[in-house]
Amino acid sequence: MLPTDITVIGAALYFLPVITRVPLKFGTGTLTEVTCARARLRVRRRDGQEAEGWGETPLSVQWVWPSALPYALRQGVLQDFCVRLAKAWPACGVSGHALECGQDFITHTLRAEWSAWNAGRPAAEALPWLAALVCASVFDLAVHDAYGRVNEVPVYETYRSPWMSRDLADFLTPAGDRAGSLSFAGKYPADFLRPQRREQLMAWHLVGGLDAIDAADLTGAEPDDGHPVLLADWIRRDGLQALKIKLRGNDAAWDYDRIVRVGRSALAHEVLWLTADFNCTVTDPAYVTEILDRLRDDEPRIFALLLYVEQPFPYELEAHPIPVHAVSARRPLFLDESAHDWQHVRLGRSLGWTGVALKTCKTQTGALLSLCWAQAHGMTLMVQDLTNPMLAQIPHCLLAAHAPTIAGVETNSMQFYPAASAAEAVVHPGLYQRRNGQVDLRTIHGSGFGTRVEEIGRVLPAAIIQV
Repeated sequence: MLPTDITVIGAALYFLPVITRVPLKFGTGTLTEVTCARARLRVRRRDGQEAEGWGETPLSVQWVWPSALPYALRQGVLQDFCVRLAKAWPACGVSGHALECGQDFITHTLRAEWSAWNAGRPAAEALPWLAALVCASVFDLAVHDAYGRVNEVPVYETYRSPWMSRDLADFLTPAGDRAGSLSFAGKYPADFLRPQRREQLMAWHLVGGLDAIDAADLTGAEPDDGHPVLLADWIRRDGLQALKIKLRGNDAAWDYDRIVRVGRSALAHEVLWLTADFNCTVTDPAYVTEILDRLRDDEPRIFALLLYVEQPFPYELEAHPIPVHAVSARRPLFLDESAHDWQHVRLGRSLGWTGVALKTCKTQTGALLSLCWAQAHGMTLMVQDLTNPMLAQIPHCLLAAHAPTIAGVETNSMQFYPAASAAEAVVHPGLYQRRNGQVDLRTIHGSGFGTRVEEIGRVLPAAIIQV
């Protein structure tokens, strides 16, 4: 036990609705609105000192829970489960460093709450584990923020000894092929992070499935709000250097054409990198390899821009243990939806995946542990977006600033709901706009995540629950 250890003693939960300016199409889902869950947790240090921390995550229903069930039903379940977790945190009694509290909560309390929620429900109505993690991330982020605040230190300075009393060997196990050659004993997350955070990051722009590439794609329903609509206008205004292409995964001709159209625009505007996101709808690796081979042969300049391929295959690796070596032999292949935690990363590596797309929306704790395990096993990293607005953007970009990513960070809330972050942008202007192809983190400073939340003039709705 350390004098800096914390225990959660109170929680409050808020829901903030956001409407998109244009629809975001990914895989089989289309997002036109989202509710962001924001949590405030109060913690107490062993000497009695108290402080509050904040966490926020979009409850992206279509992404966390693809289903034929009505949207409103799924959203209601996510919100109800958040309420359940708000009650669970002050009652669970975990204590320690934020990462230690987070992992103990996920391993024991969250698992128990999730199992109890799903008990007796038909499989088609069961809350997916990914959805449970996203709900949990709201509070987990607040724990990390509060730990830094009560100890008056940026939280990334604490992911090491003497702040942590448990090293990574208490959380992680090497893969079988590294047994005897790799040990996490005496190692801490800081050993796998950048020695110094980056203050500016290359910003990846998302080309959604309904986004207009050129004038032929316009329908007349586009907003006239001062923000770009056409891809070329986005590239010119924001100085973009990296584009992520959302694909269907069940229409090879459309997917190939989409990559080529975006790729030609990228070449014309001297964009540096592309990535292709098949969004979990592919079941046969040949679907992906045939598209990649055709690009290599017919569009070699576009193929050369393709930095990696993201999650073509279904979410649950245990249910779909597809060997993917043929894809990763052509381009680095990154887990995203399947990377629930480091154990799933370990399984993915055994199947041929070579990289991990980290997301703070699966908890800060889980993202850090997955980062460490992946780094130790030679896997490549990215930090991917959940179209994070408002406070959610800050720990998202901080993770990318501290992680040795393959290239910058995906950040796209300024495309789909820029007005949502107006209050936060007054304090952190460089974080909610992309200029010269980058986001700027230099306004993030101070204890916890450096959100400077007290300076942000956002008026919150009444708390849904306060305990």
